[in-house]
Amino acid sequence: MILKKILTAFALSFFTLLGMAQSTKKVLFFQTDWGRSVSWDVFCERTKASGYDGLETWFPNNEKDQKELKAALKKYDLLVGFLNGTNKSIPFEESLAAYTNNFEKIAAWKPAYINCHTGNDFYSFEENQAFIDAANKAAKKYGVPVYHETHRGRFSFNMVDTKKYLKSIPELKLNLDISHWMVVHESLLTAQEDKLEEVIERTHHIHARVGHAEGPQVSDPQAPEWRKAVDRHLDIWEKIIRSKWKSQDTFTVTTEFGPPDYMPTLPYSHLPVTDQWKANVYMMQALKQRLNLE
Repeated sequence: MILKKILTAFALSFFTLLGMAQSTKKVLFFQTDWGRSVSWDVFCERTKASGYDGLETWFPNNEKDQKELKAALKKYDLLVGFLNGTNKSIPFEESLAAYTNNFEKIAAWKPAYINCHTGNDFYSFEENQAFIDAANKAAKKYGVPVYHETHRGRFSFNMVDTKKYLKSIPELKLNLDISHWMVVHESLLTAQEDKLEEVIERTHHIHARVGHAEGPQVSDPQAPEWRKAVDRHLDIWEKIIRSKWKSQDTFTVTTEFGPPDYMPTLPYSHLPVTDQWKANVYMMQALKQRLNLE
């Protein structure tokens, strides 16, 4: 009887400590402003009310937008993650200079991170590497995390080529938007678990959008016909986050379901088949549930 009580007390203590350890781990969720059609104040108010910790956006082009964004972030106590990208419509040297110079003005805001649309799928390895190196130097110079998004049209448009860059550039950190690779490789990558291991290890941020073998965005993540695709993405995301939690307490995720026409629409009426905001909030809640954060 005494031994049973001791074992019971030990078990209770163990699971209490385990729960305390788990409670220190967290995910900061960012809402995309892709398709935003309201003021920064209205957008930030809704973002906060929906349970987000911050938002992700391209750095505003003019001072008016910058002032309004900064005021709204402060008012609603929100973090910000900025994007920086390679302009593929101008010459390489000019694009590299603009990309490099952008980091200074972005970093001055002390964002939670900078997410980069880096390079061009038509550039050479060396040309793309020049953009990656510039970003990595900026990360060290300004002390801001810089990630490179896996994205169609960029150096990282598929898994095979991305792994070549990972092998050659140890400092390369990914923002994994694996929805792009699902459509590029025309599969949910279920037969590529071993090849995904290095990608998972080098992922430091996630864009939580669900793609499938024929497109980068399912029509509605809550629809039963997309359950397999949603679960596959959640499995990968959970593996990434739990792996990172072994060495850090906080991980960042942006929910990134896009607006029409990225979101499928009905013919003629052009009405979206679902609500973008609801789809993004659903993904945040699904991840929280999967990670036992609620």
